Amino acid sequence: MSSAAAAGTPVDGLPATGTIVLSLVLAAWSLYATARNRPPDRSHLVGLGLLELAVLGLAVVALVALAGGDRPGEPGAFFGYLVTLVCLPPLAAVLARMEPTRWGSAIVTVVCLVLPVVVVRLQQTWQVTGG
Repeated sequence: MSSAAAAGTPVDGLPATGTIVLSLVLAAWSLYATARNRPPDRSHLVGLGLLELAVLGLAVVALVALAGGDRPGEPGAFFGYLVTLVCLPPLAAVLARMEPTRWGSAIVTVVCLVLPVVVVRLQQTWQVTGG
C-alpha cells in the first residue's frame, strides 16, 4: 500500500482487495468456460451476483466516507467510476444471458477484467488530494 492508502483512504483496503480478487477469480473461471466453448452457466451468474454485492459494499464504504466529510480529489471522475463500477456486474449478467454461447462467457471474462481497473481508478481519483 502507498502512504496515502496507509493514511486511511476509504476505498482502499479489504473491500477493494476482495472485489478485485473476486473479479479476477471469476474472470479466470469465465475464460476457462470460453476456452472450452461453453456458455455461461449458473455459477457465472452467482459469481456476478457475489461480485455485485462486493461492489455495493465498496460503494457503501465510499458513500459513508463522503457523508463523514471526506472528499475525493476528483469528485466528478470519482462518481463516474463509482456508477460504472456498480453497473458492470448486472450489465455482464444481462449480456451473458442474451448470448447463450461461448461469447457470453467471453463477455463475463472481459467485464471481470475491466472491473479491477475501475476499482484502481476509483482509488486514484480519491487519492489525488492526499498524494
